[in-house]
Amino acid sequence: MATHFRSTGKKCVVIGGSGFLGQHMVEKLLDKGYSVNVFDIQKRFDHDRVQFFLGDLCNKEALLPALQDVSVAFHCASPAPSSDNKELFYKVNFMGTKAVIEACKEAGVQKLVLTSSASVVFEGTDIKNGTEDLPYAKKPIDYYTETKILQEKEVLSANDPDNNFFTTAIRPHGIFGPRDPQLVPILIQAAKSGKMKFIIGDGKNLVDFTYVENVVHGHILAAEHLRKDSPVCGKAFHITNDEPIPFWAFMSRILTGLNYDAPKYYIPYWLAYYLALFLSLVLWLLSPLIIIKPTFTPMRVALAGTFHYYSCERAKRDMGYKPVVSLDGFYFYLIVLIILTSLHEH
Repeated sequence: MATHFRSTGKKCVVIGGSGFLGQHMVEKLLDKGYSVNVFDIQKRFDHDRVQFFLGDLCNKEALLPALQDVSVAFHCASPAPSSDNKELFYKVNFMGTKAVIEACKEAGVQKLVLTSSASVVFEGTDIKNGTEDLPYAKKPIDYYTETKILQEKEVLSANDPDNNFFTTAIRPHGIFGPRDPQLVPILIQAAKSGKMKFIIGDGKNLVDFTYVENVVHGHILAAEHLRKDSPVCGKAFHITNDEPIPFWAFMSRILTGLNYDAPKYYIPYWLAYYLALFLSLVLWLLSPLIIIKPTFTPMRVALAGTFHYYSCERAKRDMGYKPVVSLDGFYFYLIVLIILTSLHEH
């Protein structure tokens, strides 16, 4: 039975609010006048205007206190994509999301906005200006993406306007920004170890990278447009910077902005891919004797050497989305400076 329903729309919960995206979401929601709860498995920051609830999101009973009197739930909790823990991915991304949906319905939460991923349609081959009408990947690039597909399907199918429960999924791609624990730190580590000398392919493949503020903006817009008869209900939306950039140009700009050398030697895509495939086979054959986690994999080669950028036209049309931060010129170098400052602080 639904309880404690509030219709003001100004009280929300950020599930996964201690994470990279979650913290930025909390900050922007507070700026916009929302009352914010955070539900997470750990508390990574303090804020006198935020109420924290600690627990396992797979436990519906643990979730319920964080959802009382809440109108909007933002669900951005997930293990890091770089993890290789299949059991954890399935537990958190799929089973945990089922628990979130059940708890939202029981608590009378009206709106659920999921952080999905544009990679749910990516199979390692070129995607140019891909729309949300592309089918889900039949062969996802990794287990993280496989469980994100399951998660997104679960959330979108839960959309139930007749019972005042509205859902949507936001599909960002290549999120980066201050306090980023993945893209930039991994890039810096690779540069320090001498692994950023080669450009895979011809260096012209366009990719979407998305500044974290734009991702947050897309989530909040989606929540504000979720209502009966809205085209946002039960749909997925690509949210990017809407300015595809050559993958290796982006990497080079980040590296040079942080005083590292840009890659300058070219290796054909097919050669890199089959070398990575051969290495994966060798490591699989050796796995009964020794476990080695490779960093040079076919999936990473595909991500670095193919086109994969996505259309934001649906988000523009249905909820008025427009990126708030651009990658062009001065702004890009300002972003690099902000990232560098955040790395020193953390």
